[in-house]
Amino acid sequence: MKRLFDVVLSSLGLLLLAVPLAILICAIRRKLGSPVFFRQVRPGIHGKPFQILKFRTMTNARGADGELLPDPDRLTSFGAFLRATSLDELPELWNVLKGEMSLVGPRPLLMEYLPLYSQEQARRHDVRPGITGLAQVSGRNAISWEEKFRLDVWYVDHVSVWLDIVILWRTVRKVLARDGISAVGEFSAPRFRGSKPSAHNADIA
Repeated sequence: MKRLFDVVLSSLGLLLLAVPLAILICAIRRKLGSPVFFRQVRPGIHGKPFQILKFRTMTNARGADGELLPDPDRLTSFGAFLRATSLDELPELWNVLKGEMSLVGPRPLLMEYLPLYSQEQARRHDVRPGITGLAQVSGRNAISWEEKFRLDVWYVDHVSVWLDIVILWRTVRKVLARDGISAVGEFSAPRFRGSKPSAHNADIA
């Protein structure tokens, strides 16, 4: 039922948003240049790699040494708008249609994070990653990694179409409020470097 729900809604979304997507593609090409899309390998269900598709939000500006400038220096006001409104995530509907993602599920993070997860945290990969998820509607980048992963695993244990509908509705409200876009003092979210063992576990060790 969840996969059918994903296929129907992602197909309708791509169909109904065809004109707005075309307008966004033209605007991104004019303001940020080519390529229009950002592609990156991310871990999918069971950690299987896939290529996520998003709209580009940053320029290719480089310093005198030829290296790309830091992310904050390459993010234009237009790119920031795309991120704040989550419009940059719309191409992921294609990932959903292909079966690489779901509308709702734990967000697909970086491949380099895979060896850093605890056994419990790694359970977030027991379902397809989502465009939105329980962690995103519960604080997005404003909550800690540990809290995000706890919510991801809770979702895995309670997954249902009804829960997806509730999360999608809460996502719309979050996007309109532009809430939790970045962590305090961060550009978006700090890099995950692994969870520190609890005091209890440290005593056992």
